[in-house]
Amino acid sequence: MTTDGASKTMSETHKYDAALAAEIEARWQDYWERHGTYQTPNPSGDLADDPETAARPKKFIMDMFPYPSGAGLHVGHPLGYIATDVYARFQRMTGHNVLHTLGFDAFGLPAEQYAVQTGTHPRVSTEANIRTYRTQLRRLGLGYDMRRSFATIDPDYYRWTQWIFLQIFNAWYDREAGRARPIAELVAQFESGERSTPDGRPWSELSAAERADVLSGHRLAYASDAPVNWCPGLGTVLANEEVTADGRSERGNFPVFKAKLRQWNMRITAYADRLLDDLDTVDWPEAIKLQQRNWIGRSEGARLDFRVGDEGDGGTVTVFTTRQDTLFGATYMVLAPEHELIDTIVPAVWPEGTHTVWTGGHATPAEAVAAYRKQAAAKSDVERQAEAREKTGVFTGAFAVNPVNGERIPVFIADYVLLGYGTGAIMAVPAHDSRDFAFARAFELPMRCVVEPIDGRGTDPAEWDDSFNASDARLVNSTGDSISLDGLTVPEAKARMNAWLEERGVGEGTVNFRLRDWLFSRQRYWGEPFPIVYDEDGVAHPLPESMLPLELPEVDDYAPRTFDPDDADTQPETPLSRNEEWVNVTLDLGDGPRRYRRETNTMPNWAGSCWYQLRYLDPHNDEKLVDPEVERYWMGPREGMSTGGVDLYVGGSEHAVLHLLYARFWQKVLFDLGHVSSAEPYHKLFNQGMIQAYVYRDERGFPVPAAEVEETESGGWTYQGQPVSRELGKIGKSLKNVVSPDEIFAAYGADTLRLYEMAMGPLDVSRPWETRAVVGQYRLLQRLWRNVLDEATGELAVVEEEPDEATLRAMHKAIDGVTQDLEALRFNTAIAKITELNNHVTKVSPVPRAAAETLVLLVAPLAPHLAEELWHRLGHEDSVTTRDFPVADPAYAVDETVTCVVQVRGKVRARLEVAPTVTEADLEARALAEPAIVEALGGAEIRKVIVRAPKLVNIVPA
Repeated sequence: MTTDGASKTMSETHKYDAALAAEIEARWQDYWERHGTYQTPNPSGDLADDPETAARPKKFIMDMFPYPSGAGLHVGHPLGYIATDVYARFQRMTGHNVLHTLGFDAFGLPAEQYAVQTGTHPRVSTEANIRTYRTQLRRLGLGYDMRRSFATIDPDYYRWTQWIFLQIFNAWYDREAGRARPIAELVAQFESGERSTPDGRPWSELSAAERADVLSGHRLAYASDAPVNWCPGLGTVLANEEVTADGRSERGNFPVFKAKLRQWNMRITAYADRLLDDLDTVDWPEAIKLQQRNWIGRSEGARLDFRVGDEGDGGTVTVFTTRQDTLFGATYMVLAPEHELIDTIVPAVWPEGTHTVWTGGHATPAEAVAAYRKQAAAKSDVERQAEAREKTGVFTGAFAVNPVNGERIPVFIADYVLLGYGTGAIMAVPAHDSRDFAFARAFELPMRCVVEPIDGRGTDPAEWDDSFNASDARLVNSTGDSISLDGLTVPEAKARMNAWLEERGVGEGTVNFRLRDWLFSRQRYWGEPFPIVYDEDGVAHPLPESMLPLELPEVDDYAPRTFDPDDADTQPETPLSRNEEWVNVTLDLGDGPRRYRRETNTMPNWAGSCWYQLRYLDPHNDEKLVDPEVERYWMGPREGMSTGGVDLYVGGSEHAVLHLLYARFWQKVLFDLGHVSSAEPYHKLFNQGMIQAYVYRDERGFPVPAAEVEETESGGWTYQGQPVSRELGKIGKSLKNVVSPDEIFAAYGADTLRLYEMAMGPLDVSRPWETRAVVGQYRLLQRLWRNVLDEATGELAVVEEEPDEATLRAMHKAIDGVTQDLEALRFNTAIAKITELNNHVTKVSPVPRAAAETLVLLVAPLAPHLAEELWHRLGHEDSVTTRDFPVADPAYAVDETVTCVVQVRGKVRARLEVAPTVTEADLEARALAEPAIVEALGGAEIRKVIVRAPKLVNIVPA
C-alpha cells in the first residue's frame, strides 16, 4: 500500500527484524516531520481556524531541560523523554490538544572548559552536541513540535532572559501589598515623602549614587559586597550547592574559601512565605515539597538587639532566636567570623582578666581574630556546622550587654555560626543548646540553667553531660528588675518576652527563614551577559529593551584567571573583563552619549532554565515574552490548578530544590508584574528513577570495560581472564559502562528500546540496565507483527470476522487496564497487559480485524513506528497518532465470573464461581447452602459470617 510517501519495500522474508525496524522507523519519522504531525496549534490565530481542536482540552507536557554533552546520549538519558512521549501520544489519542517539545540548556561550564582545553569556541562545540542529540532523539521517534525547540544560547532566547532580569532589577517587593511592584512606584513614594529615606533627608537632596544605594536595598536584583565561596583553582565563585561537604569545589575538587566580593543577588527571600504557602497548591511528591520546606526553613522567634561596648560605643548586634524565653541564660555571644561589626569592636589589647584559653595563644585580639578568620575561610558551611567536630573559636576582646539583665557577656567569633543564616550572630545559652554547651565546656565559659529539667538531672549545668532542651518545661532563674518568667511554660515565657522586648524597643517577635538570597554572578565567559552598565560613579544602569540582546563578544581566551588553589588572598578576573573594546562603551541611555563600563560577570547556568516553559508557548514572538492569551490557554489557573502551571513536568529528583525553587521565584515575579496569569510554573511534578548499569572493577578497584566482561560458570565475572567485582552504579564514561542507544537501534530498533525502558519497572524507581533482557520486548513486537501480517507473503493475516466472547473479554479488559495505567504513568504494567492480550490473540486463528486493530492502537503510544506501519497495512489512510484510543465496554471489561473462597474456622472448605457483581447477602446465602459447607458445619450454630464480596466468605461457628 502507498500512503503519501509512507510506503516501504518489504524485505524478501517480510520478517520483523532490526533491518526492517530501521527502515520502518526512518520512513515514519520522515512522514511525521513532512506532515507536521506533532505541530501543536496555539489559541491566538491557529485555533480560531480549527474549531474541532479548539474544543479539545489542553495538555502541556514537559521534560526537564537536557544539557547537550559531547558524548551524546546513553541509554539512561531517554527514560524520561520516552515516558513523556508515551503519555503525550496517549493524551492526543484521548482527545487532548497536546503541547510537547524539547529545547536545550546550553550555557555552562563543560563547554567553556572544553573551549579552554581546545580553543574551540563554546558555541561551536555546543551546537555540534545539540545536533548529535537531535539526531538521537529523532531516532527514538519522539513526537516533539520541533517548531518550538530552541537552545538557551540562541540570542533570540537569551534576549528575553536578559529582559526578565531587567524586570526583576526594576522591581521591589511591597510587603504590605504582598507582591512585587515596579521600582518606579517606590521612587514616587520617596519623591512625594510618603516613604522616608534611611537618613531622613528629602529624596531631592540625595545624589544619584545615594539614590542608587537606597533603591539597591529594595530591588529584587541587586549587587552587594557579600561573603561568597571563592575558588581560586577555578577562578570563580560558587553557590553553596556547588561546594562539597569537605569544602572543595564539586567540579575539579579545588579548595574553596570564604571571601567578600561584589556580586549580583536575587532577593528570593522576599518570596519565602509565598514559596512555602503555594506548595500546597501544586501536585508534587511530598518528599520534594519537604525538601523545599526545609530549604526555606521558616521559624518563629524574636529579634533581639545587644549593645556592644561599655556604653554601646561598639554598635549594636542583632540576633534572631527561636528561644527568646532563655535570654536570662545567655552567658556569651558568638559572631560569624565574617560579621561586618568585628573590625570595629576589636580592642588593641586583651581586657584585664581574659582567660588564656580564649586568646588562641595570640598576643593581641587583632592577631587572634585575623588568624581565626583565615582558618575559618578554608572550611565549607557544611563542615563548619558538623555536629561531631570539635568547637573552635576566639575571643574578640569585646563585651556585649544582655538587654534583660544588663550583664556584660564576652563576644567570641566561631565558625559554627554562619553569616548566611539568621543575622550571623547568636546569643549563646549553653545550658540549653548542645553546640553552645560544647563550646562553653571547651572555653571554660559559665552556664546558667533557666529551663527546669524534667528528667531529674537537677539545675546545676556543671553536673550535666549535655544541654537540656525541652518545650514542655517551665522557666527558672529568670527574674529581673522589670520582668519575671519564673514558673511560666515555654510558650507563655516566649509571649511575655516578646511583649517586653517591644515595650523596651530592643527587639520584637518575628519570623526568620533559612533561605538566603540567590547569588546570581559567575566569573565566566559562557553565560548570559548582564544587561547592565556602570557610570563613572559606579551607579548601575539597565540597558533599554532596544539594546537587547546584549550578545557575548568574541574573546581569545575563554578561561577566567585561575590562581594557586590554596591562595585565598586573590580576586576574580573574568574573561569578559579582558575585552576592553566591549567593556568600555559610549551609549545614549536617554540623557546623551556617555561613557559606561559593562558588567563583566555573567549569569549562572540556572538563568535560562528558570522560564523556558514560557518560551515553549510562544517561541517566535519578537514583541512580547509570551502572548497573554497563549499563556492563559496553556498555563493559566483552572479548576484543580488554582496557581496554574504545566500539566506534567518530568525529571530527576536531584533538581528538587535549586532549579525548581529558582523557577518558582521567577514565575511569581512575572505574575506579580502582570506578565503571566500563572503563579506557579509546574503544577504536576513526577520524578523519574534512574537507569543504572553494572560497574566491573579489577583488583585495584579500577573500572574495566563492561562490554568485555564475561560471566563464569560459577556465577562470577572475569575481564581478560582475571576476576573482577561487580556493583550497580551510574552510567558514565569514567565507569566504562556506557551503552549507547545507537547500539540498541542497530540490534533491535527504536521501538524495542522504547518498550524495554518503559517495561523495566515503575517509572519512579531506579532500575539496572541489562542488554540481554532487551530481547524480550523485541519478541513481543515480532509476535504482534505476525498476528497482523503473514511473514512469508507480507499480506494481511486478519479476517473480517467478529471476535468470539473470550477474545472480546480479553480485548476490553486490556483496553480498560492499559487506559488506567497510561493515565497514571504505569507504563510497565500497561505493557504487561498488552503482552497478555497479544499472547491471547496469538492463539486465535485466524485473527479478527477488531482484535488486531485494538492491539495496534494500544501499542501506538509505546511503539509508534510499528503501530503506524501496521495501521496502514490494515488499510487506514490516516495516522494512528490521530485515532481515538479504544474505549472499554464495561460489559466485557470485567471477568464473567470470579472464584469465591469459602472458609470454615479459617480453613478453605469450598470454592464458588460467582458474578463479580454479586451482593454480600446473595453470596452469604449461596455459601451457607453449599453442600460442602453444610457438611463442614455439621449442624453447629453460626456465631458470625464475614463476607468480602465477591472473593471471600469466612464462617465462624459458635
